[in-house]
Amino acid sequence: MRKMILSFAALALLFTSCNEDQNSINNNDQSKVDMSDFYVYTDADLDEANKVASNSKLKTCYSMVNLNRMLNEDPSLEQKMYDVEYHTRTSIYSKGKPVKGGGGTDPVPDDLGVINIPVNIHVVYSNSQQNVSDNQINAQITVLNDDFRASNNDINQVPSAFSGLVADSEINFTLANTFRHSNATSAWSTNDAVKAAYPPVSPSTHLNIWVCNISGGILGYAQFPGGPSATDGVVVLYSSLPGGSAAPYNEGRTLTHEVGHYLNLRHIWGDGRCNRDDFVTDTPSSDGANYGCPSYPTVNCRTTDMTMNYMDYVDDSCMYMFSDGQKSRMRTIFEAGGSRESMLN
Repeated sequence: MRKMILSFAALALLFTSCNEDQNSINNNDQSKVDMSDFYVYTDADLDEANKVASNSKLKTCYSMVNLNRMLNEDPSLEQKMYDVEYHTRTSIYSKGKPVKGGGGTDPVPDDLGVINIPVNIHVVYSNSQQNVSDNQINAQITVLNDDFRASNNDINQVPSAFSGLVADSEINFTLANTFRHSNATSAWSTNDAVKAAYPPVSPSTHLNIWVCNISGGILGYAQFPGGPSATDGVVVLYSSLPGGSAAPYNEGRTLTHEVGHYLNLRHIWGDGRCNRDDFVTDTPSSDGANYGCPSYPTVNCRTTDMTMNYMDYVDDSCMYMFSDGQKSRMRTIFEAGGSRESMLN
């Protein structure tokens, strides 16, 4: 009998060990923060396939599809992103009451002050149209600063239900360098080939942005915190810069959206319908992206969508706010132990 008990115990131990080996995410320490709702893989690939099947001409952000690809190529990335998220939630938790599954809290101050991010622009062009002007680049930096500092001219359009949530993220952007590269490639795919051709410069301390032509009608894509430094940064369609030809996506808000991803923001609908979350308390749940200039209120998942948020898919002229919860989330990655802490040094 004793032998049988020992045998069952050995089998149980082996079974437990196998389960732990199969789970690359360490969920052992959840006493401080709830990570049960955390996810990395999304339905983004399927969504894009459905658009192709329906001959949709909608231009989109490809950040989530790019993330799925990177996760498939590097299984260790999932754990790294888990660690980034755990740090983010732990930091927010330490400053206020956790809500919404531990993913967000009431807005709380930090001691970082105004954060300045130096920017390297890589213009990769095959013709004169793609070789955007210095004036466009300067205008784009202005748009970033206006949007992230809540000083754009559209703020007064925010409905009263959300006006109290409009946040000055206290993040500034300063143009450090502009690199211009003539290349015969007429359009780049979303597999980071343009980054391989022209690697980021000082990615630990600078935001690198590649401005080029992207194939497939894609507006841009960004790399989330936790990814490899060799590909860290944002790629945007050259014609999405202010004054470009990609109307109604030519007022510079594509880069605002993508930099939001770079600073750890998800799409406001969570890329998974009503049962997914963007890990931010004050952005209402939604079942998918909004396009065009939606009327107010637009109701999904029994809540009113924050369609004017930069992390939706509406026209450039119809997006004009980050929320307090998004501000808290972005700023935690610059704190001690944060994934972009080195940008402050």
